[in-house]
Amino acid sequence: MPHHIPPPPARNVYNEPLVPCSFEPLTGFFRDGCCKTTQEDVGTHVICAIVTADFLAFSKQHGNDLSTPVPEWNFPGLKPGDQWCICALRWIEAFNEGAAPQVVLESTNINALDLIPLEILEQYRHNA
Repeated sequence: MPHHIPPPPARNVYNEPLVPCSFEPLTGFFRDGCCKTTQEDVGTHVICAIVTADFLAFSKQHGNDLSTPVPEWNFPGLKPGDQWCICALRWIEAFNEGAAPQVVLESTNINALDLIPLEILEQYRHNA
């Protein structure tokens, strides 16, 4: 009988266990509250961001309206101050245009470091 080996627990940018990002609203590629990722997550939803009005407007202008509810997807729509797992590439775009939201680093997946240096993310660290 083959043994299924579970994947290792997700890690944050400090190589510590990943802390949940948000349960209200429920976020994550897997809708488990965490910014976990796999090969199926083509958007790489690994940044736990605290969304702002500027970021929501930026995202909508770039084709991803995160503020409008979509009930059939159980999506309540985001408002400024909500925490949400966002795509690393969208965060980089927002950063390049001056609209990057703050980041909860303990809840940001270590895979974000494949695209964004820790030093840059730390400049956007949310201090709770």
